[in-house]
Amino acid sequence: MLSQKTRYAIRAMQHLADHYGKGPVQLADIAEQQKIPPKFLTVILSELARSGLVASQRGKDGGYWLGVPPIDISYGDLIRIMRGSLALVPCASRYAHETCQNCVEEENCRTRALMLQVRDKTAHLLDSIYLTDKVEADAYLLAAE
Repeated sequence: MLSQKTRYAIRAMQHLADHYGKGPVQLADIAEQQKIPPKFLTVILSELARSGLVASQRGKDGGYWLGVPPIDISYGDLIRIMRGSLALVPCASRYAHETCQNCVEEENCRTRALMLQVRDKTAHLLDSIYLTDKVEADAYLLAAE
């Protein structure tokens, strides 16, 4: 599952994408509209700023904005920055691989083989959806029922 931090980051980035090109957005506005605790949002936006996805300016007319165009930010990129991996188990991680405790050898583990497929298909999907793509909750939720 995605952590609360990652979910907040996605909502904050969607908010900034909706305001792209309109100038800085104040942290309080993002926090209020996206229902994110301001102190937690500060930490999240600082982390995204270190990655280069978000830029900021202090002061009365300051705020936050996307550091790169939203068409260049995929959900896969965003989740990897916040979570570190798309893999569901440590042995299937591409960049943070760890051998699972109390498991069979990786080359004989069918669960790992399955999780590698899940990771790759998830990555393919998330890497093909960008902040500019309209992901409408109502339309998808109705289709899923």
